[in-house]
Formats: sequence, C-alpha cells, structure tokens
Amino acid sequence: MADESTGTETLLRVVDLKRHFPIKRGVFRKTVGWTKAVDGVSFFINRGETLGLVGESGCGKTTTGRSILRIGGEPTSGQVLLRVDGREVDITGLSFEEMKPYRRKMQVVFQDPRASLNPRMTVENIIGEPMRIQGERNTRRIRERVVEMLRSVGLRPVHMNRYPHEFSGGQRQRIGIARALILDPELLICDEPVSALDVSVQAQVIELLEEIQDRLGLTYLFVAHDMSVVEHISDRVAVMYLGKIVEIASAEALYFDPKHPYAEALLSAVPKADPDIRGEKILLEGDVPDPADPPSGCRFHPRCRYAQELCRTKEPELTEVAGHPGHEAACHFADSLSLRGMPEETNV
Repeated sequence: MADESTGTETLLRVVDLKRHFPIKRGVFRKTVGWTKAVDGVSFFINRGETLGLVGESGCGKTTTGRSILRIGGEPTSGQVLLRVDGREVDITGLSFEEMKPYRRKMQVVFQDPRASLNPRMTVENIIGEPMRIQGERNTRRIRERVVEMLRSVGLRPVHMNRYPHEFSGGQRQRIGIARALILDPELLICDEPVSALDVSVQAQVIELLEEIQDRLGLTYLFVAHDMSVVEHISDRVAVMYLGKIVEIASAEALYFDPKHPYAEALLSAVPKADPDIRGEKILLEGDVPDPADPPSGCRFHPRCRYAQELCRTKEPELTEVAGHPGHEAACHFADSLSLRGMPEETNV
C-alpha cells in the first residue's frame, strides 16, 4: 500500500486498535468494568518518516506503542499491519513463534535506560542479547556486531565489559539504542527516549536518532509529551487524548495551524524561545476524565472552552478538515474554529 498523496510506501498501518484492561474487585476478583487505555486508534507511517505521538500522561500513547509490539499483553482488538516483502502482514493474529521473525523488523527504545538495562549484564551481553534470542550462536560474529553497534552510537569498544551503572544517563540510552539496532530493524518505536535525560543530553540523543535514521533509512514512531522535541524530529504528528487520536497532520500544519482545541492548549504551554513573545497559556479546567468512564459525546468537551451542546451528545469522528489535505481532526467545529498555533519566531 502506498500513500496516494506522496507516492511513498506505507510501512506500518494501525486500524482501530484497542487495548482495554479489566477492573477487578471483590474476593473473587470479578470484572466490574474496563479501563479503555487505547480505544480505536488508527494511523499509518510511511517508510522512512517519523510520526510523533503526543499527549498528556495517561492518554494511552505508550500503551499504543506497546500494543503494536505486543509487549505486556495482546491488543483487545484491531489490526497492526506491517509491510514485509511487499505485502501487509497482520501481526496481531500471529502466535509467539510466528511473531518471532517479525520482531527483527520492529524494535523499541525505552524511556528509562536505568530500568531497561539489566544491571547484572555487561554492555556486550546487553547489546548482543537480541542476536542470541534470534538464534545466533557464533560468539565471534555477535561480538563483531556489538563493536559495530557501539561505534555507530558514539561509544567505544572498550566499553563492552562495563556494566550499566558505570555510564551516564545519555550513554545508557545510547546503549539502549545500540541494542535496538543490532537486528537491523525497519521500524523503531521510541517511547519517550529523552524524557529521563538532562536537557543538554536530550539534544545529543535526538541528533543521534536523526543521523541514524538518515544513514539506515529507518522509520520512527516517536512517543513523547514534550511538544518542542516532537516538532524537531517529526514529519507528522498525532495528538492523543483519553485513548483516541484527536488530530493528525504534518508537523508544520499542526504546530502553526491546529484544528483541535486540545492541540491548541498543548501548544500554548510550549516555552517561547523569544522572551518578547508572550502568548496566552490556555489552562485546561479539571482533570483528565477516567478512561474507565469517559464522558459522553466528545471526550474533551468537559475541558474545552469552545464546547457546545452537540459536543456533549455526539462523538466526533477523526476526519479530514475541509481545504486541508492530510490534516485530520476529531472536532465538530474544526472547519470553523480559528485556533492559535505557535508563533513563527519559535520554530526550531
């Protein structure tokens, strides 16, 4: 399948993906409800591009990434279609053994390198472990590949025999990236890969990811809550709220001409590079609703300053905004609202 608007090939297509967690209570742990962490998410990522996935904590963005990879449980429903050898494969229906070769195509960089690296293993064993899991038994070949990966992320082979605690946070994340790259994946899911790092180190890791993408032709799903980081690395951006995507567009279109009130509120909170620019920060009233009991109609309407009666009774669909090809928003009034985006001077 190719994206008709660009002629490029689609590597990953997610269709109506849902991940619901049971709420159990009582002595017999009876299921009394469901937490709808991901509730009908659909998007595509073209080969070689970066799709940023943003939203508040608890919106379901990390669960979306994990559901695609089938980490920590299976999706409740939906399809995850990965293009392999010219055809789309629905990996959600595969058994553990059938899934194994496709895991080479998709890897993940976790948020906290301190937690994702085994403290009892050396760097050589950490980075080489995916090769061993995939059946490689030649120790020399694994070691040579580990050396290659260390150099590709800016570390030296002399680091191989050290343990994770002997490295800084930025170096540990580089080790995590090397581990993700060792199987030559096509898709890398980056789950808030810089949020646990100092600001100065964040820029270095982002530049490394961009350089690796250009060199290897990788495709990224970049999960984050920092809008400024997402703007810097993403070709397109999807905004999530309470388990659903509420807006998706090119990075430029979304940042400078948002069509959903929630995206406008997120953009208003981004620090301005120019101290002379003082935009109004939109304060959202109340807390994020309980995903086990979402509001009727539009899920954002209890916190939306533009909400009308229609918003309270009818849930809007994610549809293309008139006159804006490729720009989709789940808002009844996306065509008529005049929302404020980022000032041009803050573009990075």
